[in-house]
Formats: sequence, C-alpha cells, structure tokens
Amino acid sequence: MGNSFSGRGKCMSSGVLEMDMIEELKMRRWARENYVPKDKRPHSWHPVVHEEMEKKDYDDGGATPLANPKYIYRNS
Repeated sequence: MGNSFSGRGKCMSSGVLEMDMIEELKMRRWARENYVPKDKRPHSWHPVVHEEMEKKDYDDGGATPLANPKYIYRNS
C-alpha cells in the first residue's frame, strides 16, 4: 500500500505501529537533545528513543565505549 518501505506501516506483534524514516529521525534527534541517564528513562518511551540514548551513553564515554583503541609502541 502506498509508500511502504520494507513492510513499514504494518502492525508489529507488540501492537506498536512502525514509523516512517522521517518520524524515526525526528525521534532520534529528540532523544539526543533530551538525553536522560539510563536509570531515569521511562520504560514507556519508544524503543527508538531508548536505542538512541544508549548510543549517546557510549558516545559520551560510558562504561563500555564502542571503540577503545590501545596502542603499543615498540623500539625498532
């Protein structure tokens, strides 16, 4: 039907409707601009908001950063 992208617009098993790309980007931006620490995030927030805030946790140097390079210098 119309502008569907990979089945978007269909009802998921949890009963939550999927969103289009623009709505998702808006939610992700909102999540970044309105960041809340993990222990204070309401469970009722959309999973996209939780996912984006978790990314920000890592970006800001959280307990488990996505990349933590270690360099070894050896004398040649």
